[in-house]
Amino acid sequence: MNCTCRRNASTARRRRTSCRHRGRTTPRPILPIRSRRRRPMASVIDSPPSRTAVQKLLARAAGRTHVEVGEVVYPEPDLVTIHDGFSEGAYRELSALGYRALRHPERIMFVTDHEVAYSSPAAVSRGTVIRDISKRWDIGHFFDVGRGGHGHLFPIENGMVRPGMVVFSYDMHCTTFGAVGALAFGVGPEVTTVLATGTLWTQVPATIRVDLVGRLPRGSHARDVGFVLTKGLAENRWAVDYDYRVIEFGGPGAETFDLAGRVALCNSVTELGIASVLFDVAPPDVERAQFAAFASDPHAAFEARIEIDLGQIEPQVALPGGPENAVPVGDAKGRPIQHAFIGSCGSGMYEDFADAAALLRGRRIADGVRMFIVPGSVQTAQRLAGDGLSQIFMEAGAMLLPSGCGPCANGLMAPLGTGEVSISTAAINHSGRFGAPGGEPYLGSPLTVAASALAGRIVDPRDYVDTI
Repeated sequence: MNCTCRRNASTARRRRTSCRHRGRTTPRPILPIRSRRRRPMASVIDSPPSRTAVQKLLARAAGRTHVEVGEVVYPEPDLVTIHDGFSEGAYRELSALGYRALRHPERIMFVTDHEVAYSSPAAVSRGTVIRDISKRWDIGHFFDVGRGGHGHLFPIENGMVRPGMVVFSYDMHCTTFGAVGALAFGVGPEVTTVLATGTLWTQVPATIRVDLVGRLPRGSHARDVGFVLTKGLAENRWAVDYDYRVIEFGGPGAETFDLAGRVALCNSVTELGIASVLFDVAPPDVERAQFAAFASDPHAAFEARIEIDLGQIEPQVALPGGPENAVPVGDAKGRPIQHAFIGSCGSGMYEDFADAAALLRGRRIADGVRMFIVPGSVQTAQRLAGDGLSQIFMEAGAMLLPSGCGPCANGLMAPLGTGEVSISTAAINHSGRFGAPGGEPYLGSPLTVAASALAGRIVDPRDYVDTI
């Protein structure tokens, strides 16, 4: 394979033959695969007492009693998600190969979350095509514009994604589902193989355990933890190989994170080219004893362990180019901004907006700053309106956008202009991601973004949090 994608090359080398970031694919024959008998989700687990969560979940999905790290298996995912940017491409590819029906349409979710506010007649046409494809393929779960929100967030809120599930997705940020203990893999264009056959060869990855201890200090956020971890892995601070590994979060500090914090942390490290991310902590609505069936065994064989003291985490910003370019906020303090937004799959949960609203209440965004609020789901948007938070944002001068990706979808809405500086909670901050290639996109936590929008420049949120 001749892949030049910095972030996904290693993953493509080890388990895939495609690089979706550059749009290059090395075709692999799509062959009929004999349907495998699926084991009930609740029966996962007659596995040996030293198995990681990854081994347990892949064994169950592959119809096996146990699997070993490095072994190639054929899991049948419980859910397959495809976003609006690839729906038409998948249909054309499979139609050209003669496929007229999918193997398990009831397990497929189509979601429109990138292009939700049609800005051109061409966009309207693309939406019409996606609706038509969903009907032709009899897609089991189709969420059109205004129906769900961001495809990495609302399935967590509405219970479509639950602990112990295995998910395949076109988009790499599906690892966000690990916030509730689901194992999700971003497979890029090879999701067409899953649509046609119901499975895809997968090498069982090793697991890196990240033990969180202590508690975050006031003004710091789960995104800051993610930035510190991402930079540390990229710089080989802990001398561990993260290439196609699963990051598992646990420890007493992990228990202090609400669901929004777990989502933010699972989303933050995806860009490095890891295999997946998940929390070894039961969601609030799941009993620990029940969750243990899907969690790593007490003596699981982790490839490496890292400990992070949450009490030492200070606010961070990621400089333009990637989340691994994280620095303490003081290193970028004072940089003037013209554009800011809170939302996307990075930090689009209700609690993220509640934190930001606490800073913005009774204050006004600085002149010359365009600030956008992008709820991660329709449900979150409704809560913001019902609880009066939308009013706080509007009184501060922020603008509310439809639920979805917002500016992070290549600037399809509220783009960044040439020469402008943005700070946001987006998942990605590469050149041109928010619009003009000449813009400078910084990343931060919801607290850092809100405080910076008030000041008109990048600031330390602790200077504002202490005044609440």
